[in-house]
Amino acid sequence: MKKHSTKDWIMAVRPWSFPASAMPVAVTLAYLSWVGQEVDWVNGVWALLNIIVFHAAGNTWSDYFDFRHKVDTKESSSVPSLTEHIFEPAEIMRLSLLLLVVAIAGGVGLLCRTGLPLLYIGIGGLACTLLYPPLKYHALGDAVIFVAYAFLPMLGTAYVATGVMDWSTMWIALPVGLITVAILHANNTRDMPTDRRAHIRTFAMALGGRISVYLYAFEVLFPFGWIAGCAAGGILPWWSLLTLPALFMAWGNVRQMSRFFSVGREGIVGVDERTAQLQLLFSLLLIVSFVIAGLLS
Repeated sequence: MKKHSTKDWIMAVRPWSFPASAMPVAVTLAYLSWVGQEVDWVNGVWALLNIIVFHAAGNTWSDYFDFRHKVDTKESSSVPSLTEHIFEPAEIMRLSLLLLVVAIAGGVGLLCRTGLPLLYIGIGGLACTLLYPPLKYHALGDAVIFVAYAFLPMLGTAYVATGVMDWSTMWIALPVGLITVAILHANNTRDMPTDRRAHIRTFAMALGGRISVYLYAFEVLFPFGWIAGCAAGGILPWWSLLTLPALFMAWGNVRQMSRFFSVGREGIVGVDERTAQLQLLFSLLLIVSFVIAGLLS
């Protein structure tokens, strides 16, 4: 078995994807602070770090099964850890299991510091991680991503940070979650030909290319209207409109995504990466808006 560098191991967990899970937690902490909740920052930071470890475990778990089911190949736009034989499948599986053990241990530690409701959220998160590959292969991956990277982390963060299941966090879960789901949706729209050869059926394949482009546009544009509506209704501070400059990036992504109509999959290569950047920018601006609103209130 060949030796691997530290860089190889880091690349295997796909660290560039971590904002997709970290930002919902960070946005929730900023939101809770703005609404005047007494935040346990130790638990909040703990939750932030723990979901990143869970995310790393999920990445490697998904990569293992995608490789075994020939979803990831040299022809697909996939991470090269397995397709380029940098790692053996067994190594990636062991890494995934190790990360799961660390994440579960961290979750148990938080459970001891908080209460039983966190157990149910943790079980839900673990189920999303383990069941994601087969569910993605049957057109349910988008739903799993929304649950795992919006609904559960935001509700769970609210609980560990305040001791209360604060359902008002769902006002921010929807816009952040939709953009996060759009990352996967852009990826799956691009990979429809290779996924078809692998005999799986993603949500993008179920919808078809044309409707998938329209859905992507909705996922990245609707959040801005949602934020504006929530600000107008007094649910979020007017400062949340600071997210609007990110609309320029979202519109640019939609324009490139629309190239699918004329160029096909080659025209939308890189949209998933730019959507991840959009999610990061949108979330950071939302965090800044809550911080400013809290300081000025």
